[in-house]
Amino acid sequence: MSRTALLVLADGRFPAGGHAHSGGAEAAVKAGRITGAGSLEEFCRGRLHTAGLVAASLAAAAALGLDPVELDRAADARTPSPALRNASRRLGRQLMRAARAAWPSGELDALACEFSKGAHQPVVLGLTARAAGLGPEDAAHCCAYESVSGPAGATVRLLSLDPFDATRVLARLAPEADLVVRQAVDAAHRAAEEGIDALPAASAPLLEIDAQAHAAWAVRLFAS
Repeated sequence: MSRTALLVLADGRFPAGGHAHSGGAEAAVKAGRITGAGSLEEFCRGRLHTAGLVAASLAAAAALGLDPVELDRAADARTPSPALRNASRRLGRQLMRAARAAWPSGELDALACEFSKGAHQPVVLGLTARAAGLGPEDAAHCCAYESVSGPAGATVRLLSLDPFDATRVLARLAPEADLVVRQAVDAAHRAAEEGIDALPAASAPLLEIDAQAHAAWAVRLFAS
């Protein structure tokens, strides 16, 4: 296991396209649900324990070696919003390009052939972690952190929030992110024994509704 590979994969400069997405923060800012550091923390906490947990579980399962095609179907079933499904596949396609350049892998090649328009991002991330010699916990950590760091970074741009305040939010959420990672890895191991349905399906209906509305905006700063 290479901790440096984990840093490379989790680095915001890794060209996986995440910078173009706000994780629902842009719609939440416009609706007045994020107005500062306090409401950002609550938004990120909710996202972490719902969409973040689901993504981390899918990534951990892929890193563990579960069938990525089945996992992609599971991701589809857990993402009711067409806008979020499209965003996840776009991010998966971009991540696949970066991953195959960094860590060439037959498994990545096979998934890219199976999903020419992009597999879901958490599934690609899990296989990328596997190709990089990382394990399910590492993949889950990347997803859990990404689920809160994306909105935090976007809010700095959307509200001109002090970057120190945004970073403090991430630091305060770190213990909860660790908890979500443990839950995700446990779920991945259960899925290996009991089947894909053992993975969590935590929902965040407002994120789904906002994503559909956001996709129809004529002018927006972020893709999702």
